[in-house]
Amino acid sequence: MADIQKHAGLVDGLGRQIDYLRISVTDRCDFRCVYCMSEKMTFLPRQQILSLEEVERLAAFFVSQGVKKIRLTGGEPLVRKGIVKLCAKISELPGLRELVMTTNGSQLTNLAKPLAEAGVKRLNISLDSLNAEKFNAITRTGSLSQVLAGIDAASQAGFEHIKLNVVVMKGRNADEVPDLIDFILDRGLDISFIEEIPLGNVGHSRGETFCSSEEVRSIISQKHFLIDSTENSGGPARYVRVKGYSQSRIGFISPHSNSFCATCNRLRLTAEGRLLLCLGEENSLDMRSLIRRYPTTDAPIQKALLNALQVKPAQHNFSIEGPAKVIRFMNMTGG
Repeated sequence: MADIQKHAGLVDGLGRQIDYLRISVTDRCDFRCVYCMSEKMTFLPRQQILSLEEVERLAAFFVSQGVKKIRLTGGEPLVRKGIVKLCAKISELPGLRELVMTTNGSQLTNLAKPLAEAGVKRLNISLDSLNAEKFNAITRTGSLSQVLAGIDAASQAGFEHIKLNVVVMKGRNADEVPDLIDFILDRGLDISFIEEIPLGNVGHSRGETFCSSEEVRSIISQKHFLIDSTENSGGPARYVRVKGYSQSRIGFISPHSNSFCATCNRLRLTAEGRLLLCLGEENSLDMRSLIRRYPTTDAPIQKALLNALQVKPAQHNFSIEGPAKVIRFMNMTGG
């Protein structure tokens, strides 16, 4: 809106430029992944969730403030009715460099092509196992064949990049790292291996299942020669290339062993409208209340945002030992 002050983008109290916003469009999901939520979840009442019109307004507001990249997440974003139309509207925002999405892949056989046509540039698809029994154990409700069919549909839909996300856990799927590498190299896909993030009490000790990025890299190096890369997709992943394969990249996201806080460029908007200033802290700004209080003006919202950024934490302080410090589940955070 025209009433906001022009300024040189969003900068936090430590001088970090913020140009990346992750928006959770729902806390609901058709999976119940063991690292993300408890088996029996209570989801938010629908009236507490931002409407699609409110999501669109906030996306436009943040782009007007200098955000260049928006990622839609959940829960599972593709279970939200109207998601394709929302993507089309956000992708057309002047000044937005790219709209991307993280999904579990379960709905992609029907929605991959419509999403690409709506302007979604890149997809991250969760795939924690290539073994049907393990996949079902990790997701509790998911079908591996359904997700693999979704990956095939996405590969044919015309996205600029498709990346698989793997949360690596000892005793569950760490032994599958070599097979997952072969899978992406055969298909020309990217992959990121993610250290488990201790959000919410999910029923198991993170210390028992923790597998560091260096351990994963060591496993891959037993078969492939890895070449460090300076490539940057705008997020926290550090990338390597595999000698002899030009299409695929391997990323490592290491919230424990190699914190990316010093270069943090992102904020997270939860499905209920809380703007999280840090993944591992509860500092937040209630954007839902602000936009409902000021339906026709953005100036007070801009002021509140700029003030909040001055107290964005310097870093998260995750621990894999003991109960989770942050009781908010990952599906509430925006995966």
